[in-house]
Amino acid sequence: MDENKVSLQTEDEAVDADAIMAEFDRESNTRIFTGWRKKVITAIMSLFSVYMISMALVFQNATKYTKLTTFLAFIVFIGFIIFPAYKKQSKKINYVPFYDIILSVVGAGSFLYYAIFQQDIIFMSRRIGPVQIAVALVAILILVELCRRAVGWPIIIVAGCFVAYAAFNAISKNPDTALRSLMYGLFYDVSNGLFSTPVYVCTTFIVLFIILGALLERTGIGTFFVDLANSIAGSSIGGPAKVAVISSALEGMYSGSSVANTVGSGSITIPMMKKTGYKPEFAAAVEAAASTGGQIMPPIMGAAAFLMSEITETPYSTIAVTAILPAVLYFTGIFMMIHFEAKKLGLKGLPKDAIPNFFKLITKNGYLLLPILVLVIAMNYFSAGLSACFAILGSLIVSLVPKTLNKQTAWRLVFPLIPIAVLLVLWLPFGQANMSTAILVAMVTCVVLSFLTKDTATLTPKVVVESLENGAKNTVGVAVACGMAGLISGVVTMTALGQLLINTLVPVAENSMFLALFLTMVCCIVLGMGVPTTANYVIMATITAPILIKMGLPVLAAHMFVFYFGIVADITPPVALAAYAGSAIAKSNPMKTGVTATRLAITAFIVPYIFAYSPEMLLIDAKWYDVVLIVITALVGIYAVSAGMEGYMYVKCPWWQRIMLLGGGLLCIIPGIATDLAGIALLAIVIVLQKLSEKKQTPPANIDAAKAA
Repeated sequence: MDENKVSLQTEDEAVDADAIMAEFDRESNTRIFTGWRKKVITAIMSLFSVYMISMALVFQNATKYTKLTTFLAFIVFIGFIIFPAYKKQSKKINYVPFYDIILSVVGAGSFLYYAIFQQDIIFMSRRIGPVQIAVALVAILILVELCRRAVGWPIIIVAGCFVAYAAFNAISKNPDTALRSLMYGLFYDVSNGLFSTPVYVCTTFIVLFIILGALLERTGIGTFFVDLANSIAGSSIGGPAKVAVISSALEGMYSGSSVANTVGSGSITIPMMKKTGYKPEFAAAVEAAASTGGQIMPPIMGAAAFLMSEITETPYSTIAVTAILPAVLYFTGIFMMIHFEAKKLGLKGLPKDAIPNFFKLITKNGYLLLPILVLVIAMNYFSAGLSACFAILGSLIVSLVPKTLNKQTAWRLVFPLIPIAVLLVLWLPFGQANMSTAILVAMVTCVVLSFLTKDTATLTPKVVVESLENGAKNTVGVAVACGMAGLISGVVTMTALGQLLINTLVPVAENSMFLALFLTMVCCIVLGMGVPTTANYVIMATITAPILIKMGLPVLAAHMFVFYFGIVADITPPVALAAYAGSAIAKSNPMKTGVTATRLAITAFIVPYIFAYSPEMLLIDAKWYDVVLIVITALVGIYAVSAGMEGYMYVKCPWWQRIMLLGGGLLCIIPGIATDLAGIALLAIVIVLQKLSEKKQTPPANIDAAKAA
């Protein structure tokens, strides 16, 4: 299979993944280190990841002040070392200007000051003095500068507007104490402001899942997912594009980034799609749309899903379950549009000799799915953070399995059993009280065994260190964005801005739920063009979700609505970073790619309205037969909409049939027996007409993907 992958990508189509990531993903635009400097930076970042895992397992009783302040101290220290002030600096090897060292030390010191003197600060309460005010101001400004480097200007501008409003509000109340009350509310009040829910969730859950994602990448699960998708759909009509959808949906469960997912799997799937006969814009758009949807695919969704769990006070496992049906509909929509496009172009699948056997693949590499299986099971019994630790341990254990089995390596199959035995011996006799310690000791056991595996297994000391380093690196951007989102939500709480917006906007839209939903969608997409998904969700969950709830939407439906539309901003022009990253791989027109990706992901613009009007789709107070009816009619509707968008079903559709398909599809999607029957009737008419036309036409000439490859 690997040979086929190589053959499908010529020298002209070679992809510089690192360059594309640096261009479209600010978090990848980092400094380059070599020699002893590289070792020092790697050690610091690895220690950070180890510290966060230990904090989750051993130091759970540490105060909230200690956890959050030391977390951001680490983030600031690491951030200014690895993120340059501007892009050109990243090309200078081993170059860290003196002012970045000063900023990293002073910034980290400002947060550690809070950790060290937390008891005094708590005692002072709102009576903080000039020193505390100065420390808070310096810490916030330094974090803003790191945000500019790691995330970009848009979120800073949004946060700046909110803080300016809070400052104006404080000055209007009491000019003499305005700065003191502002700094206390934004920095020292851990219930609101910088250290509120977003940073708390990032510290407790998100960072652990980021480390898990970095480990999963190193296990080879990404290649396994591509092979698995090939074995399922590679031979079907337009197979490579369907492979891209399946593999990207699976990889999106742990990558957490639309751009990273697009570049990671797209470097393989996009050249395959082009060689099969798809246009470059379509190939790039398929990968971008599918990769963006990875953030809504359970069991490991985007970071915003963990924030949703905390904000709505809903167990993460419940959120993952409610997201299943919408995610299935989203990917079904993309899948169907690919199918109709392939039929329209007369495309075949990949040759049989390029497709791995499904059963052999599962038998040989199916064990790679164990960490995800462990995570799903653990989610039903433990917290999200502890479940992530179980999955991290699972990733380490499966990585101890020898890459190849023969007489010389067969005895190493005992290695994965050793940490399992350690876990059970330390856990079962002592019960829940010793569970966290047992997990940590089992992890250490895996690391020790990695020194003995050499090249016979995936897990080596180098792999462990690189995974921990990448986990720390990938955390910086998310943590900084969460900090900015915390400032915004803090302002809303401090100034009662949220209640003011509710009182203003609810009367305007009280007679039209659709108007409220539409305006919320527009706000999410526009904001998401410049703000990361995590921060976008927090802002919209703070401002617009309460408005939707006030108008009658269930809490989870309102939050899922803003969550969805914050994500699709990654493929919505004019700022569609995932689409543009795919375009760079496909060498296609970026804007056309973005438009095509939006068309392919049309389901993402429809599904949120379905569960807004019919929360049963999210399994909210749902009876099984209601769910079945909604799913069936929604799938029928998506089938019709996909055919209408592509202009092809069995033969090419004239314009009036496309209108009938689009109208019928939307009627099926809208809840209600009358609309369902009307939609099905329109679809049935078109199907009959298409079948009659098909008999009169000769089928299009097939393009042989085997020859193309």
